[in-house]
Amino acid sequence: MAGFTENALVRKLQELNSSQQSIQTLSLWLIHHRKHHAAVVKTWFKELLKAKDTKQLTFMYLANDVIQNSKKKGPEYGKEFGEVLVESFQHMAKTGINVKTKHSLHRILSIWQERGVYDAAKIQEFKEAMDPNDAIPNKVKKRKSLDTDIKETEKKPKLENKENRERRRSETKVEVDGHIETHITLSPKTPPGDPPEPEELIKALLELESSASSDEAVRERIASLPPEVSEVHLLSKLEDKESALSLSAIVNSAVELLAEYNLRLSEELEKRRKVAGMLRDFAQAQRDLAKQAEARLEEYNIKLQKIYAVKAEVKSHIENLPDVSRLPDVTGGLAPLPSAGDLFSV
Repeated sequence: MAGFTENALVRKLQELNSSQQSIQTLSLWLIHHRKHHAAVVKTWFKELLKAKDTKQLTFMYLANDVIQNSKKKGPEYGKEFGEVLVESFQHMAKTGINVKTKHSLHRILSIWQERGVYDAAKIQEFKEAMDPNDAIPNKVKKRKSLDTDIKETEKKPKLENKENRERRRSETKVEVDGHIETHITLSPKTPPGDPPEPEELIKALLELESSASSDEAVRERIASLPPEVSEVHLLSKLEDKESALSLSAIVNSAVELLAEYNLRLSEELEKRRKVAGMLRDFAQAQRDLAKQAEARLEEYNIKLQKIYAVKAEVKSHIENLPDVSRLPDVTGGLAPLPSAGDLFSV
């Protein structure tokens, strides 16, 4: 992947457009170069100040995408962007963003609040920077806001179900500096985790080989337990206290053995569910990559055919062009070109 430079970042920001592909590609590049997070955010802010209304929103979608997608790898971007977002929102408010853009920005802030990207106080600070009316400490306004929150909470399960369906459709593959990477769309919706790396998937599958259900030794111990430990009606055969105490010890041992084994089975079940999800995501990622490879093969086959056509045309031109290594003599025949020695021998 190409190295990071501020000039390269400025160029990429200038070329950035509002398409999902453009935002994702640059977001992945920035996350890959997250050790330069301070320079990235500084340059992002400087270019935002130069951008027009619609481009400003694209810059915010980029910031949103970088902040949320980089959370697993570290909090650097979230903290760094947090230092300039207030000024960013203030600048956008001063430049007169339209109603549609303001609505989109509020949507981003709502997502950040819902997902704990920033705390409530920070979100309120962003809102006040974008819209000073949010800063009015009005008790009536707070009560209305509380009532609205309650109503929204009642509606939330339906909204979350819809969002979950959208999440499953949000994973995409993009090419960054010649490398294919998985990206989860966070502008403005967030899907579940990325498909696993092959090494991670292989490790998870290998761990299942030593799972509880494949532990024959424990299963044999459980199978060899006397029937008295699980059949209550057999207790009537106990004739003395000594045999009862002996059975009690066996039962206690059996309880401990089964409880531990059931715990291991429960852990195995969770692992298998996790691996099943990993396999599903990995398979989907491979299908997406296959489609992308198919499209790329078709694209480059077309380019190859064009080059073949140019090659044939060049060959035809070569065959039809005169041989400039020979010039006509006075009789109309061809004579070889004179050498330098011939020219100066007169």
